[in-house]
Amino acid sequence: MTTVDILGLGLSYLYAAVLMITAEVMHRTFGFPQDFTRKLIHIGAGMWVFGILALFDTWYIGIVPFATFILLNYLFYRYRVFQAMDATHSTCGTVYFALSVTLLFLVFWRTDSAVDQAVIAVAGTMAMTWGDALAAIVGRRWGHHTYTIGGTTRSWEGSGTMFLVCSVVLFLTLLLVPGSIFSPHSLSLSLQTCVIAALLGALVATGLEALSPMGTDNLSVPLATGGIIWGITGTSG
Repeated sequence: MTTVDILGLGLSYLYAAVLMITAEVMHRTFGFPQDFTRKLIHIGAGMWVFGILALFDTWYIGIVPFATFILLNYLFYRYRVFQAMDATHSTCGTVYFALSVTLLFLVFWRTDSAVDQAVIAVAGTMAMTWGDALAAIVGRRWGHHTYTIGGTTRSWEGSGTMFLVCSVVLFLTLLLVPGSIFSPHSLSLSLQTCVIAALLGALVATGLEALSPMGTDNLSVPLATGGIIWGITGTSG
């Protein structure tokens, strides 16, 4: 563990604390609805993967914040510590999200490798971070045309948003992250590969978001999206 890793750990936990406290103040003091503050935490936590990539020298130290929040998020959920994040009707989605991000970075991120695949972990995370969050917001407020599959009800407006947002964020991630300061050893991908992987990844993410009940989309969407992109980028350049 290097000095930079220690600094990264400190900043990661500080960022998480500030994010949750800010959302709690917004909810309790200023009356922001819980579904908004929960998604704010969701997006803020997901976007911190870029902070992790930029701050850590050692990959297995860098996944420690993700891993510890599997337990912390369960405790927050179990005892309803943060009203901005967990209401009485909330699911274990925050636990699943921390678990899926941990698994993705455990498999694909290697700071000491000549060929790092962190971009796959980032892509899987971004599909859930932005796709699910914006789909939920649009679906709750403007989702007037609903459908039900296996007992899970979604709206066409929300699912359309999920596909569109996932397509955009996956394309931008695959195009811009390889070779950047966040993943300097990731191999750059062709424009065609970025487009194909983004569209197929978005399609899979949208389907799983519609099918997964009780917050389990926080596990199925990132992992499956990462798997699809790995399968495509592993055979293309």
